[in-house]
Amino acid sequence: MSTSPIPPGRRGGMSRRDLRAVVVFVLVAYAVAWLIALPLWLGDGLASPWFPVVSVAMMVAPTIAALVTMLTVDRPRSIPRRLGIWPLRPVGRLLAYLALGLVVPMLLVLAALPLGTALGLYPADLQNFSAFRELTEAQLRAAGQSGLSAPIEVLVIAQLVSIPVGALLNMVPALGEELGWRGWLLPKLMPLGTPWALVLSGIIWGLWHAPVILLGYNYPGAPGWLGLLCMVGMCIVVGGVFGWLRLRSESVWPAALAHGAFNATAGSYLLFAQAGQPIDTTQATILGWSGWILPLALVVVLLATNQFRARTGAGPGGEHLPSGPQGS
Repeated sequence: MSTSPIPPGRRGGMSRRDLRAVVVFVLVAYAVAWLIALPLWLGDGLASPWFPVVSVAMMVAPTIAALVTMLTVDRPRSIPRRLGIWPLRPVGRLLAYLALGLVVPMLLVLAALPLGTALGLYPADLQNFSAFRELTEAQLRAAGQSGLSAPIEVLVIAQLVSIPVGALLNMVPALGEELGWRGWLLPKLMPLGTPWALVLSGIIWGLWHAPVILLGYNYPGAPGWLGLLCMVGMCIVVGGVFGWLRLRSESVWPAALAHGAFNATAGSYLLFAQAGQPIDTTQATILGWSGWILPLALVVVLLATNQFRARTGAGPGGEHLPSGPQGS
């Protein structure tokens, strides 16, 4: 059993005030996301030239929801502490989890590809990189150029080397989500027990993507309900990894960097694919069920070894939280 003290009214469940706060948070996060995505539904969907702007703008919705909830219902003593923005100490621990936040998601996304190949779900071409070659040549032709500027192998390596830079750039919009999902929501759900908190926060996070998933984002060709179901599954297992970084470090920054690294690496499946072969993202890549195997195994090991316990035993805002797989 966890030895971390739980405030009165929280043992074995959430207080009514916290439950009310979670409901307000979810309603605001969903409403803002749908409002921002509305032009896509009224226009050309994912083909709209506004899609890149809308997709980034949506990522601010969880932060807006967290701020609205804290100002109206939650009212913590310190908003930066509640969200895990502050304090940035101990520095050594924070840097260690930032490094893990950069490396672990990259490895999980990339490792999903050979696993998918072994299961016969991901059509890999590690000799000619034909899909990436075809895509690059098409982009060059569209830009009025002809021929590759370097051997395809060099271009693949360049893409992989650029991922950490992309992770840092993606960390900025990813923070808009992480301040809500892992900064505020996950610690608030922890009185339910770690496994339940991870699953429920993952479900909420996954369903929040509905405005774009139902238009075909991430799962083109799949029915909307299946795409959304797969997104929920992916968010549960990947959110478990992000949650570990958040709770163990007692800071939102490692989770935000992990989210940025995940987004920067997610498109790498195009580097190694075989041209002309369809990729079913409901089954292959980190988006599909075969890609969930490794992150799920990691989360199970972390739960079994009680690695979700905050090192000080205190959560954001100085509140103590139940930790470990039992959460009791």
